[in-house]
Amino acid sequence: MAFFIVAMLFFYQILILLSLLVFLGILLRNLIDLPSMPLHSSGTEALVSVLVPARNEALNIERCVRSLLQQNYGAYEILVLDDGSTDATPELLRSLAGESAGRLRILKGMPLPDGWHGKTWACHQLGRQAKGELLLFTDADTMHQPDSLRRSVGALQSSGADMLSLTPLQELGSFWEKLVVPMVYFILMCYLPLRLVRTSRNPAFSFANGQFILFRKGMYDGINGHAAVKGNIVEDVWLCMAVKKAGGIVAAFNGRDTVSCRMYRNSREVWEGFSKNLFAALGYKTAALFAMIVVTVIIYIVPYLFLARALSTAEFSMVHFWLPLSQTGVVLLSRLIVAKVFRQSLLFVPLHLFSEIVLLAIACNSFYTIKFGKGSQWKGRSYNFS
Repeated sequence: MAFFIVAMLFFYQILILLSLLVFLGILLRNLIDLPSMPLHSSGTEALVSVLVPARNEALNIERCVRSLLQQNYGAYEILVLDDGSTDATPELLRSLAGESAGRLRILKGMPLPDGWHGKTWACHQLGRQAKGELLLFTDADTMHQPDSLRRSVGALQSSGADMLSLTPLQELGSFWEKLVVPMVYFILMCYLPLRLVRTSRNPAFSFANGQFILFRKGMYDGINGHAAVKGNIVEDVWLCMAVKKAGGIVAAFNGRDTVSCRMYRNSREVWEGFSKNLFAALGYKTAALFAMIVVTVIIYIVPYLFLARALSTAEFSMVHFWLPLSQTGVVLLSRLIVAKVFRQSLLFVPLHLFSEIVLLAIACNSFYTIKFGKGSQWKGRSYNFS
């Protein structure tokens, strides 16, 4: 009986290690399939409408708009929609408009209709006012290098894509930002084969980052724009799904040297922001959420429990120590690669276990607030589309 238990435990540990090696393999392949953007654009400059939804963005909006006004691309307009801000955002926008020599237009958002998420409603209004052949939706907490527009248009043209999205550099200030925000790219790079985002028609292989999405206007209108995803809090991925269902091509590029973003600024924003998005990203499917929790515990937390037991009992066997040690080694190697590629702090790589634990806590909170609470809270609004 004891032999049977040891044998089963051995095969269990091998299975976990093989799974982690598969994730490492996906990551290594994704390093190839997430190229940097070209340095130069090609062809004629198409008119680009740069569209920025803004709600209570007094800390970010000036930096964002000034970076957009400094683009070394000739044919573009900037539209910013004030979505019912209650801070200094409107005053800052009026001041910026006065300095922009007509390049910047400010729109006042209409009241939020039932069934719409605030950002999708703001983007919908922006899209209706845009004049460009290309539409760039970008968040108010982003900052753009002077060549970001030129290079992103070049990437769209060279790839032949109908929709292009980037992985911006994530600016991380506080401890909690550095602990949790890097998990976004860790999950993306280890779980999703990015090659299939472009080559497969299956909408399950979809990626987009709402911080920077460039559309051909014909495709955007063809999928009915943001109206197609009006109730989706994670609207970027659902837009990608809509494009793929319509037969369009989606391209993803590493934008770390062209666009940066400060998603959150403190522990409360990290907690509320990820709680808003996590359950929604799984389509509000309870089974999917609990499957994610179980897999996370088994793959990323249980190996540390084996190691703790082995160290406390001095039982350094293959099953109880060396295989779990190999598992944690593969995980930390994967996290190290992601940190290097996206310029994240290497000091937080050894804390990956705690990143996973916090993510589990956020997952539970995301589920609770949707199913039993007041819904997701963000910038004075409450959402529950489950």
